[in-house]
Amino acid sequence: MRLDKFLKVSRIIKRRSVANEVSDAGRVTINGKVAKPSAEVKPGDVLELRFGEKLSRFEILSISEHVPKAGAADLYRPLP
Repeated sequence: MRLDKFLKVSRIIKRRSVANEVSDAGRVTINGKVAKPSAEVKPGDVLELRFGEKLSRFEILSISEHVPKAGAADLYRPLP
């Protein structure tokens, strides 16, 4: 699954267009490498997102095209 679509489906970022902008700005890494919006993500990957001074890390647990709002948090696990 594409990075921008995963960020939207998992509701880490609410809009796909915003996920594209964040990725294009180089503020998203997958397993330590800067990722473009079209980068493929898979279970086991570690995402890092920078929003200003805040760094958020997530491990991808599963991939799904359509997820209800209540199940979106089951797609990833926050890391310290």
